[in-house]
Amino acid sequence: MTTHPEKKSPSTKEKYSEGTNFVESGIEANTALFTLIILAPFLSLLFAFLTSPEMESQYPGMATSPVTMATHCWRDMKTCGSNVWDAGVSVTPNGEAMRFIGGFTGVALLLPLAVKVKSITNNNHNQQVTVTMTTHPEEKPPSSKEKYSEGTNFVEAGIEANTALFTLIILAPFLSLLFAFLTSPEMESQYPGMATSPFTMATHCWRDMKSCGSNVWNAGVSVTPNGEAMRFIGGFTGVALLLERMLPGSIEYGPETATGHIPAYVDNGLRHCIVFTLLFITGSNFGANFYDFGIFYDTFTGSVAFLNIFGMIFCAGLTMKGLYYPSTQDCGSSGSIFKDYLWGTELYPRIFGIDLKRFVNCRFSMTYWQLAGLSYCYRSYTLHDNTIDWGLFFSALSQYLYLVKFFLWEMGYMRSIDIIVDRAGFEIQWGCLVWVPSVYSLHTRFCVQNPTHLSFSTAFALFLLSMAGVVLNYLADRERDIFRATSGKTPVWGKPPKYITAEYETTDRTTGITSTKKSLLLASGFWGMARHFQYFFELTAAWSWCALANPVVNGVLPLFYACFLTYLLIDRAERDSKKCHAKYGVYYEEYCKLVPYKIVPGLY
Repeated sequence: MTTHPEKKSPSTKEKYSEGTNFVESGIEANTALFTLIILAPFLSLLFAFLTSPEMESQYPGMATSPVTMATHCWRDMKTCGSNVWDAGVSVTPNGEAMRFIGGFTGVALLLPLAVKVKSITNNNHNQQVTVTMTTHPEEKPPSSKEKYSEGTNFVEAGIEANTALFTLIILAPFLSLLFAFLTSPEMESQYPGMATSPFTMATHCWRDMKSCGSNVWNAGVSVTPNGEAMRFIGGFTGVALLLERMLPGSIEYGPETATGHIPAYVDNGLRHCIVFTLLFITGSNFGANFYDFGIFYDTFTGSVAFLNIFGMIFCAGLTMKGLYYPSTQDCGSSGSIFKDYLWGTELYPRIFGIDLKRFVNCRFSMTYWQLAGLSYCYRSYTLHDNTIDWGLFFSALSQYLYLVKFFLWEMGYMRSIDIIVDRAGFEIQWGCLVWVPSVYSLHTRFCVQNPTHLSFSTAFALFLLSMAGVVLNYLADRERDIFRATSGKTPVWGKPPKYITAEYETTDRTTGITSTKKSLLLASGFWGMARHFQYFFELTAAWSWCALANPVVNGVLPLFYACFLTYLLIDRAERDSKKCHAKYGVYYEEYCKLVPYKIVPGLY
C-alpha cells in the first residue's frame, strides 16, 4: 500500500515542542538525578539534622565518622532505618524560623522596587541581522549512541521513561516486602484488623508520622529469607528448568527484529502448565506428602525476600552479559549504567540454549502465580475450620484458568511488547521474579487472613464476569494470530478483513545491509474496534478478581493489583503506539485513522 499523508495541523506535542526552546525536559530526563529529586525533600531534612546541635547531643562524634555510621547500619539495618527516619521527621517548622524566612523574603521583594534600573536603548544598532550558514558535514562512522539505537528494536526506553512508573520501580523492592508483611500471619497478630482498614492506618500515620514511619520500615525489613523458602524456590525453579529441557513441542518463531534476528522457541507451554500442576499436586500432602499444599503461603515472606536479593544480582549479571557476551545483535549500552541496569542491555539473552526472558517471565513467574492462588485457597480452608471461602475459591479458579489460557497462547506472548521491545533488565526480569508473585497474587493472598464473606451466588456471578473477560481476551489474541498465520486470507467475523500492508526496514549490524520487510496491520473484528481492545478484557478479569476479595469488607488494599495493571496497560499501549510510529511511519498513521481508539472504543 502506498500512502500520501495529508498535511495536518500541529499536534499538542508539536505545539509543546515549539515553546520549549529546543528541549522538552529538564534534569528529570536523567534517571539518577530524577531519583535524587524524589528523595531530595527528605534528604534536605536529614542534612539539616546532621548539622544541628541535636545531632551532636544525641550522636556525639558520629557526623564526622560516616564509615562508623555505615558499619552500624550494616550490622543492624532495622534500627538504623528507624533512626534515620526519626532524625528526618524530627525536623519540623517553628515560629521563629517562619518569621525569619518571611522577613528575608520580604526584603528580597522590596529591593527591586526601591532600586531604579535605567534601561539604555541604542537606536543606531537596532537592525535585525540574519546569518545563514551552510555546512557540509564530513561522513563519519556511527557513534556508540547510534550503534545502541540500531539494537533497540525501534525504541530506546522502557517503563522508566514514565516518571510515575519509574518512581514505583525505585520503591518496588521495599513495597514487595511490605505487601508480604501485610498479608502475613505476623501482620494479623501484631496489628489485628488494620490490614482491612487502610484509612484508619492513614489517620494514625497522619497523627504520628514519626512512629508510623518507624513501624512501616520495621515491617518491611522484618521480611527476611529463610531456609525453607529458599529450598522451595530452588526446587520450584529446578522442576521448571527440567520441564523446559524435556518437554517436546513444535518450533515457532517470534517477529524479526530491527537487526534481522528471528527468535525461535519450542512451543510446549501448555504441556508445561499441565505437567507442573500434576507434579505439584502429586508431591503435596494430597500425594507423596513431601510438603503441604499450602506451602506457597507458608513460605511466601521468605520467598519474596530471597527473590528480591537474587533478582537484583541476576539483573546485574544480565547487564554485564548484554555488554560483553550478547546472544544477538539486539544489544548495547545507553551510555548510562543506571539505565542499562533498569532497562537491560540485551533483547534476547540465552544461556546454554535457554531463553532467559521466556523462562523467567513464563515458566517461573506465571507458573508461580497460577499455583499460588490454589495454595492460598487451601491454606484459608485449613485456617478457618475447613470452611470454603467462595470469593477466594472462585478468584483462584478464574486466575488458574486465565493462566491455562496464557500458556495455550504463550507464542502470542512471545510476540508482545514485553518480549519484542523491553530488554532483559531489572524492570522486566526482577518484575517477573518478585513483583508478579508479590502484587499479582496480592488480592488472593490477602484473603487467607481476611475472609471475603461473599455468598456462593455473588462470588459465582463475579467469577462468570471474570471468565467472560478471560475468554474474550483469548478470542481477540487468537483472531490476530490466525490473521497473521494466513497472511490475511481468513475472514474476520464472516467478512474479508480490512488491513494495511506496512513496510519497514531492518539493518544487519555486521554487514550493514538494509532490507525492506512487510507486516499486516489488522483493522477488522476486535482489532477494528480499538488497537488494544484485548487489554479491556484483561482489565475486566483483573477488576473482577479484586472484587472477589470483597473490598467493601476488606478495604481498598486488594484493589492495588487492578489499579496497577490499569495504569501499566495504558502506558504499554502508549509505548506500543510510539514504537509502531517509529517502525511503520506513514503506514501506521493510516492505520490509526482506521482504528482511532487505543483500548476502549469511543472513549480512549
